[in-house]
Amino acid sequence: MADFLQLLISGLATGAIYALAAIGFTLLWQTSQTINFAQGEFVMLPAFFALVAMTWLGLPFAVAVVIAIVCSMLVLGLMFKVVVVQPLIKQGVLPLVISTIALSVLLKEGVKDVYSAEAQPFPTLFPDVTLSVAGVAVSLAQVGVLVVAFGTIVALQWFLGATRIGRQMQATAQNPTVARILGVPVERMILYTFLINAVLAAMASILISPIYLAKFSNGESLGLAAFVAAIVGGFNQVRGAIVGGLLIGVVDNLAAAYVSTSYRQAVPLILLVAIILFRPQGLLGRREERAV
Repeated sequence: MADFLQLLISGLATGAIYALAAIGFTLLWQTSQTINFAQGEFVMLPAFFALVAMTWLGLPFAVAVVIAIVCSMLVLGLMFKVVVVQPLIKQGVLPLVISTIALSVLLKEGVKDVYSAEAQPFPTLFPDVTLSVAGVAVSLAQVGVLVVAFGTIVALQWFLGATRIGRQMQATAQNPTVARILGVPVERMILYTFLINAVLAAMASILISPIYLAKFSNGESLGLAAFVAAIVGGFNQVRGAIVGGLLIGVVDNLAAAYVSTSYRQAVPLILLVAIILFRPQGLLGRREERAV
């Protein structure tokens, strides 16, 4: 039981990071019908922004984290919307999907060539100390990751539900045409969504890089996990992305311990197939009907 609880805590910590990236998938889809297959690279890149600030500019870790978040907002938020999404969204979903796939390759190979192809150690925000609580070994680093990730999610939920801008963003996501008639600045709300996605990706990057190291190839597994989490939880619901991320993190951890480390990535995919077959809208998603 102690081992199970330890795996559960570790899985929740990892799953909370997946949830941050999955929420970005969901927000972009709700507001602009954008499916970003470069989301994994969006989570990979901010860690290298921080590493560049520390190794090339000699800045302390705290300042480097702030710079990484700001750079993410500019590059992964503003530039991504203006340079990639805005010109292509009028052409339909497929050209945009292909462009995000190409962007993921560009970012991955760019980091590999400009910085390094080797995995880089990344500083942790929390001390790597293990405590024993009721016979269960608990890592302070994992608890810290869980607390920060959940804090970020709670802050986002509060922002969306309790502020005027957040309610306008929700109105834009639900029906942009009606929102525009009611005086909501829809384009500005969509831009805010892209910026929020960039901040969530940066937070996920800072939290997960000390665990998996900073690698140019991290985006492959992170993007897949976030995409699966968003679909499992419900692609049109933020709370579904949260549940999906936590579930995928726990299932992945338990599969590695009790099934096989070689097939750990297959178990979430099996869960994905089951969800698509029996509940296509996801665990917490709502059905969307279209007139034909």
